[in-house]
Amino acid sequence: IVVALAVVVVAAAAAAAAGDKEPIYRDCVKQCVRTNCTGARLRGFQSAQPQYMALTGWTCRDDCRYQCMWTTVGLYQAEGYRVPQFHGKWPFARFLCFEEPASALASLLNGLACLLMLLRYRSTVPRQSPMYHTINAFSLVSLNAWFWSTIFHTRDTYLTEKMDYFCATAVILYSIYLCCVRTLGLRRPGVSSMVGVLLILAFTSHVSYLTFVSFDYGYNMAANTTIGMVNLLWWLCWCWQNRRTLPYWWKCGLVVLLLHGLALLELLDFPPLLWVLDAHAVWHLSTVPVHFLFYSFLIDDSLYLLNTEKMGVKVE
Repeated sequence: IVVALAVVVVAAAAAAAAGDKEPIYRDCVKQCVRTNCTGARLRGFQSAQPQYMALTGWTCRDDCRYQCMWTTVGLYQAEGYRVPQFHGKWPFARFLCFEEPASALASLLNGLACLLMLLRYRSTVPRQSPMYHTINAFSLVSLNAWFWSTIFHTRDTYLTEKMDYFCATAVILYSIYLCCVRTLGLRRPGVSSMVGVLLILAFTSHVSYLTFVSFDYGYNMAANTTIGMVNLLWWLCWCWQNRRTLPYWWKCGLVVLLLHGLALLELLDFPPLLWVLDAHAVWHLSTVPVHFLFYSFLIDDSLYLLNTEKMGVKVE
């Protein structure tokens, strides 16, 4: 299912990305830039531009693209055609400096939920718990990813796009490492160390290829789908093995299934409602409550590990 999702999402994006290739759009941008982005008119634009727009890197050319995008959308709708995408994205109504307001807000809410539950974890679980430091590191990796997701949906640039993609991959890889430490590393630390090194090498190779060879969206999707499936199956196997001994196992299983199941929302791929809310934003919004359930599992499991360590019981 996840592989099929990857193929459909990539194909849908490629099929819909037609608006920026339309002659009317390109001619509009050229004319706008020629008229408004030089000499006295450019100085007038810069003096009238709000400070928050300048600080987030909006230029006169960017504003021309934004205005011409809506001109093209209007022509498409007038002729009864489906709303097109521009540069691989649906047209969104800009709010202040936010390019994709709903997705930016959803990313921020995910980050706040993660931060809130991390603080709860730290206040509930003693530092002596075997998984304490690994879970703290995972939380920081996740917070970094949601930070860059918020920045990317606020302002899509070459840097913010790369950071959003790379940090998302880092979260999936670290989730695999977290699972490895929990299932194998507590009894065989050498195994988790070797897996950690392999995951770092995989991440380095992935980032290097996308940065220096080709930023291939299809490859990136396939790579994340593959490691996502490894993460899914590994956690589910652990849940199944411990279903009779750990009363909280279901929390982990439900979280993993929810995260992968909710990703199917991307299949909807509809033009933004009110030019704000699209399938991607709905997906991000739907994952906010999952943080609370996941950290509830992490707290239960960390306390269980601490108690079993004190009693000298074999870790499950």
